[in-house]
Amino acid sequence: MPLDLRFKGVGAALITPFDEQNEIDYPGLKKLIDLVTEGEVDYLVVQGTTGESPTVSSKEKKDILAFTIRHNTKSLPIVYGLGGNDTKSVLDGIKELDFTGVDAILSVCPYYNKPTQEGIIAHFTAIADASPVPVLLYNVPGRTVINMKADTIVTLSAHPNIIGIKDAGGSIEQSMELASRVGDDFLLLSGDDNLVTTMVSVGWHGVISVIANAFPKEFTDLTWHALEGRFKEAAKLQLAFLEFDTLLYIESNPVGIKKCLEIKGICSSDVRLPLLKASDKLGEQLENAMKREGFM
Repeated sequence: MPLDLRFKGVGAALITPFDEQNEIDYPGLKKLIDLVTEGEVDYLVVQGTTGESPTVSSKEKKDILAFTIRHNTKSLPIVYGLGGNDTKSVLDGIKELDFTGVDAILSVCPYYNKPTQEGIIAHFTAIADASPVPVLLYNVPGRTVINMKADTIVTLSAHPNIIGIKDAGGSIEQSMELASRVGDDFLLLSGDDNLVTTMVSVGWHGVISVIANAFPKEFTDLTWHALEGRFKEAAKLQLAFLEFDTLLYIESNPVGIKKCLEIKGICSSDVRLPLLKASDKLGEQLENAMKREGFM
């Protein structure tokens, strides 16, 4: 199979806007979809970690997905977050979901129960066997405790329905090893916005991005500069976002990026407990950084 080019470039890991009553803010979600679409991102990622998936109910997830599909005016590819640490529950979720309008699923490495690498392989093999659409693996050891090792990812890449990985492990060494070992048909997508230029330089194909929620055009330009070999231009933008990337995670994701969206007038910065809204100090730091870099 050739590389699935639908997911090359930038996927916006959409936040979930909430109103003051902590309900889904659908007008805010519509403004967000319009913003990232007009900013020329390549695809949309619905209900990943940045969408606060741990505190969004199953019904809300499906409603958000349906709303995003309806308002996807440019018919961008859609990736839906469908994973967990209970393999049976994930398989049940696959059975129950209407996949109309869904082009792939993003499935996180099992967390909390700490399976072996062999258990990870068995988990994702079962998901890939059951899924009617392609599967993107998601490695994020900072949240799951365990790292999907390169050998594990290479083994899973041989499955015909596993087409790539989003890796937020932050290891350049593992990134280079994967680029040298997987086939040309396997998508390598950064989960770390601050490493996009570096990872593309060793053969990666793009990013599933937090920053692209609030600054889609700038981050899409950055990524495609790198993908098309214009590394000087990519590096200039990458360095401009360096302070942002640090600030966004000080009080956990998506707290920081939601504050940026509030500053831009897209939606409120409300989050669901146990997360808290951005502190006044963080909000001031983000606004100052946005002004300084001309990203208002």
